[in-house]
Amino acid sequence: MMNYLKEKIPRIGFDIVCVFVFALVFKLSDVPTKVALYPAMICATFWLMYVLFDLRKYLIRHKELQQHKNNIDITLHQLQSPKTQMESDYQELLCQLEYVLLQRLRDVNKVNFDNREFITTWAHQIKTPITAINLLLQDMDEENELDKSYTREMKNQLFEIEQYVDMMLQYIRLDSLNSDLVLQQYNLLQIVKQAVKYFSRVFIGRNISLKLDDNLNEKVVTDEKWILFVLKQILSNSLKYTKKGTISIYLKKQNKTLKGQNSLILVIEDTGVGICSEDLPRIFQRGFTGYNGRMEKKSTGIGLYLTKTILDRLNNGINIYSQVNKGTQVEIIFRNLTNM
Repeated sequence: MMNYLKEKIPRIGFDIVCVFVFALVFKLSDVPTKVALYPAMICATFWLMYVLFDLRKYLIRHKELQQHKNNIDITLHQLQSPKTQMESDYQELLCQLEYVLLQRLRDVNKVNFDNREFITTWAHQIKTPITAINLLLQDMDEENELDKSYTREMKNQLFEIEQYVDMMLQYIRLDSLNSDLVLQQYNLLQIVKQAVKYFSRVFIGRNISLKLDDNLNEKVVTDEKWILFVLKQILSNSLKYTKKGTISIYLKKQNKTLKGQNSLILVIEDTGVGICSEDLPRIFQRGFTGYNGRMEKKSTGIGLYLTKTILDRLNNGINIYSQVNKGTQVEIIFRNLTNM
């Protein structure tokens, strides 16, 4: 109502001025008040009827536009026909803006697609020289301890490069993850062993103990490729921030609620430096490195973001508990244990 009055202020002001002009003319012409009052009342009645009709039309149109605003999925061509020339002009302007925005969006999508294709191709191509260098290092003659040390360090650096390339590939594929999923029933122990074997050289080189419980021999429904990537990311972080000690992998005893939901909780626990309590709420944010990442200068801020995103798409969960200088405990909740 108030918005209507604000929009009609010029028109109402003009009508009031006209009333005063007619009243002044009648006064100066010595027209009797009773004679002037009758046509004035008729005019006022018609004016009020017009205002009420116009207000009703205004409110109906406003309601229609509000409904369109709340249902923004519609296109401009689905809007109701304009009631005035001004509305028609605005709709034409919006159509032009829509066309320009869609054209720019297509251009941006094409650039993004080309970039993804280039990065994916590059990532696959870079693996070839990495593999070749690894083979050369294996065949290299190590005449003394210094040579062995150099070779070992070069292998470690190549291993890290491989990890970063794989992480980049999975990040690129994240948009198409849903269409890439192949959900089947797998043995959890076998998948965990694959992830551990991938880091066997790191475990041995850093003299870090592994405690792998036998109770992992359970069936879960998941995508092997993606869950293996998740386990590698978590193990990579555990190894990165554990200078000495043990990494334990086991199934957590479930409470009644989780058991009723037919789920398993896989725990990967380390005795590393831990995570600051103020960093814990943000560790799944993309690009967040935290205190440890800034100190070590090795964190990309992408690994845990990818982990959380992938587990969400797999309908699984993740919890992380940590204490500084005591270690970190990562829980992966498998909610699908039988074929769907």
